[in-house]
Amino acid sequence: MIEKYYPDFYYDSIRHIDLDMLKNKGIKGLLLDIDNTLVPMHSKDADENASGWISELKSRGFKVCILSNATEKRVVRFNKDIAVTAIHRAYKPSGKAFLKAAETLGLEPENIAVVGDQIFTDIHGGNKANMLTILVKPIDKKEILFVRLKRWPEKLILSGFMKKLEHQLKRRELWKRNRLAMEKARYTGYKK
Repeated sequence: MIEKYYPDFYYDSIRHIDLDMLKNKGIKGLLLDIDNTLVPMHSKDADENASGWISELKSRGFKVCILSNATEKRVVRFNKDIAVTAIHRAYKPSGKAFLKAAETLGLEPENIAVVGDQIFTDIHGGNKANMLTILVKPIDKKEILFVRLKRWPEKLILSGFMKKLEHQLKRRELWKRNRLAMEKARYTGYKK
């Protein structure tokens, strides 16, 4: 079922995300990827664009968590000026990481949006946890080989996403709800 890789929304960048729409959908928290979502892949620190957008999120009452597969050193350095909750070595798309982030924020998965640039990590993981998923275009084309190789199948999935039918989305919603129950059962530390 390819729909499990479809995002709920697809934007050119973080700045294009409609924050009012998120509020209206009951979203209270955001899980953010770092590389090629907030900053170019090899940027070590949060730039003005990322810092400003995260400040806007906070001022609108959203809880924010960095959820990254990067090392602790990388995530701590990136987070030093923005000072939000951060989880490193998340092993995305593991549902456990997304549920841990939800628990850390004190929110139900249904009240969280995941923002990232990769379908097979950010979007798939967020969908498994029944979170609203937002795909953004990568900031920079300069990426490690492994990520560049994943971009080809991502293009095929995005092509299908753009042509999606309503029945596919209904099937996907059912899959997300069922998958959340499975992920909660696997993550024994999750508290209701």
